Amino acid sequence: MLAQFLQFLFSGLTIGATYALAALGFAIIYNASGVINFAQGEFIMLGGMAAVVLAGLGLPLPLAIALAVVVSGAVGALIEKFAIEPAGRADVVPLIIITIGASLVVRGLVQVVLGKGTHALTAFSGEQPFVIAGATLLPQSLWVLSVAAVVVTALGWFFGRTAQGKAMLATSHNKLAAELVGINTKSVLLLSFVLSGALGAVGGVLLAPITYTSYDVGIMLGLKGFVAATLGGLGHGMGAVVGGLLLGVLEAMTAGYVSSAYKDAMPFVLILLVLFFMPSGLFGAKTIDRV
Repeated sequence: MLAQFLQFLFSGLTIGATYALAALGFAIIYNASGVINFAQGEFIMLGGMAAVVLAGLGLPLPLAIALAVVVSGAVGALIEKFAIEPAGRADVVPLIIITIGASLVVRGLVQVVLGKGTHALTAFSGEQPFVIAGATLLPQSLWVLSVAAVVVTALGWFFGRTAQGKAMLATSHNKLAAELVGINTKSVLLLSFVLSGALGAVGGVLLAPITYTSYDVGIMLGLKGFVAATLGGLGHGMGAVVGGLLLGVLEAMTAGYVSSAYKDAMPFVLILLVLFFMPSGLFGAKTIDRV
């Protein structure tokens, strides 16, 4: 029983770390603009697909991964520059629709260029699993968890120690006040899309050797990242991490102890419960109206 539980736990934490990275991408853009970026899943797909293509061209795996992250970040910048920025100060709903349209364009282009096939990326350090109390843990799972931890730590340093990071925090708290003290909120929004694209790509690259990748994997991964962000409290960084890990574990436990047929339904049941009982999420700020 312990071995079975640990097996499900390891699986849940691995996929949950990817959800956490996707949720952080949602949180960063939401804080900068109030927009929910439904193109986030395509950043995950782009990272994995670009890494596979570049590695297939003969590039060393580390270089292929680095370039894949750059490509996804650049696509994020293009979406912001040519889709979000021209909309100016449009309402939130039109901006959300724009991100959905952008995701369809990206997915369609990848499908046309690379086809509908499923692609695999080489595992970073072999496929010989570790055995822990009867449960097996793939080396790639350790890569997923450790890189995700490094990324979260690096983001904490960026937002707490750098001028640009503090500018992004100031914009998230009060955009008008940030503009009044001289912060260029347009550059903040651009940087948020670049960071979001890079975070998604990191998740896609880490997961590609385990689950493989294709032009349409971003749909479900993006939706689950959104659920994780909402679960933790939309816009809350640490909430996004906790929400992603919790969602991954709950999903794995559902597949293991109930049925794999309900695995993909669990996130959407969970978000309904969260929105009904805790609309602000686990870490979301509770608002108080004074009268």
